[in-house]
Amino acid sequence: MTPTDRIIVALDFPSIEEARDMAKQLRGRVGVFKIGMELVYSGGLELARELAGQGEKVFLDLKLLDIGHTVMSATKAVSRLGVSFLTVHAVDEKTLLAAVEGRGDTALKLLGVTVMTNLDAKDLEQQGIAGLSPRDLAQKRAVMAANCGFDGVITSGHEAAFIRQSLGAQKLIITPGIRPAGADIDDQSRVMSPAQAVDAGADYLVIGRPITQAEDPVKAVEMIARELAS
Repeated sequence: MTPTDRIIVALDFPSIEEARDMAKQLRGRVGVFKIGMELVYSGGLELARELAGQGEKVFLDLKLLDIGHTVMSATKAVSRLGVSFLTVHAVDEKTLLAAVEGRGDTALKLLGVTVMTNLDAKDLEQQGIAGLSPRDLAQKRAVMAANCGFDGVITSGHEAAFIRQSLGAQKLIITPGIRPAGADIDDQSRVMSPAQAVDAGADYLVIGRPITQAEDPVKAVEMIARELAS
């Protein structure tokens, strides 16, 4: 995998026009385009289908969590779009197995969200999860997702090495909360540089604002790729 193949650009824009323009600028320069909830509610599914039809890898970041039948049906619908990745919250086996059933024998890769990168131990305590650190909870959920048939997990770079030991080399680790040197951490709590995350075992890096809000997004991608190559 080349350095640019590892880069997943988060198209976190309020309009499909802005997202399409950014994708046009970065086509052939990054590995995957991520479409999250903000854009989905502004026509993002149309763009997902469009980019996939053009041969681009698309990561649909829906973070599904609902009763089993709903998750199964939603995953089945997503599998018809031609996208490459779909996220599901890895909080219980019922949810995970429902997504696997909905995926069926399609090529859609399922990724379990372990612990959001904007959360810390205090946040987990507020959620009623006491006695587990973010790392321990992420590891527990990652193993559960893998055992249910998921292709990989979403986890902070701070947990990546620990989780890689548990999952082995076959499962994908996708790391959000990536901030190149000198970039603002924005609303994230557990961040890491691109090179640090790959060294820790990440296969893909989700990068949004450091690229999409840069004065020159193409140059920002090139700088990250050089960091990874070195």
